[in-house]
Amino acid sequence: MVRAETDGIIVSVQSGYKKEYSDPDRKFFIFAYRIRITNTTSSSIQLKSRYWNIMDSNGISRVVEGEGVVGKQPVLESGESYEYESACDLSTEIGKMSGFYTMMKLENETEFYVTIPNINMVVPFKLN
Repeated sequence: MVRAETDGIIVSVQSGYKKEYSDPDRKFFIFAYRIRITNTTSSSIQLKSRYWNIMDSNGISRVVEGEGVVGKQPVLESGESYEYESACDLSTEIGKMSGFYTMMKLENETEFYVTIPNINMVVPFKLN
């Protein structure tokens, strides 16, 4: 598990290779991840959008951005957490994701960025 904290918002990530959904012969590798966002501030916040930079081991990157996460823009009161799962495909056995969330403090509608920790994605290698 990796984690990052920005201004009292903790983002924890677990990730893993999903062999059952991957097709190495076609250079198609699926990695799932579970993210937990915890609000340790005294303010209510809302997750407005996400930004991901996904890079494979060939150095090819793509950006994924949009409103909310998995179709939701959750509100987190002080002390609350929100957890969701998603997945990413790569054309190589190794890659990484990094990014940030745009959050809003509901009391004054101020937006701020929260870092998502770097997620390393590696297909487990077989030893002979």
